[in-house]
Amino acid sequence: MNTAIRVLIAKPGLDGHDRGAKVIARALRDAGMEVIYTGLRQTPEMIAEAALQEDVSIVGLSILSGAHMALVPRIRQVMDENNLNDVPLLIGGIIPDEDIPALKEMGVAAVFGPGTSTEEIVSSIHGLLATQE
Repeated sequence: MNTAIRVLIAKPGLDGHDRGAKVIARALRDAGMEVIYTGLRQTPEMIAEAALQEDVSIVGLSILSGAHMALVPRIRQVMDENNLNDVPLLIGGIIPDEDIPALKEMGVAAVFGPGTSTEEIVSSIHGLLATQE
């Protein structure tokens, strides 16, 4: 199977800053992935619907607002309700280290903080998807 990896990049909640999400989207595209960017202020339902409609391999959330502990469980819940429980969920943004274990308990496959290289993110996506095959 040599189809392109399809990645949904979403900005949940009221966070209005998307420069980082756009940088990641471009880097993933440059790495040969198909990227669907949902834009700002997405609800968990909008994110799950887009992931379902676009038949994505992975969902990446960019969260800078500090609302990750409220948004992530709801996004994972709505994704699971839509039979997307096998789609890995990644988070990037301002995430305190002490929140990472709880996020992983909620079903987050990987967390990327400020300064993470785009190469590391690309590599992580390839690694996550390779374990699913």
